[in-house]
Amino acid sequence: MGAMSIWHWVVVGLIVLLLFGGRGKLSGLMGDAAKGVKAFKDGLKDTDENKPSDDRAGALPRTDAEKEDLKS
Repeated sequence: MGAMSIWHWVVVGLIVLLLFGGRGKLSGLMGDAAKGVKAFKDGLKDTDENKPSDDRAGALPRTDAEKEDLKS
């Protein structure tokens, strides 16, 4: 029971081949994940300083009455 049988080694070998085999699949996946995280972070930034704060990304929509209350 303590020793690994041939089938254990076959499964381990298949997992290693899937992760590390052929044209850098693992590095390709990590690169795609990094690009996704970077795009997500860029989407969260408010870079448009010319827009009023109500029109920036993530701002809640306000009614005209609420906007007038904020001005005064």
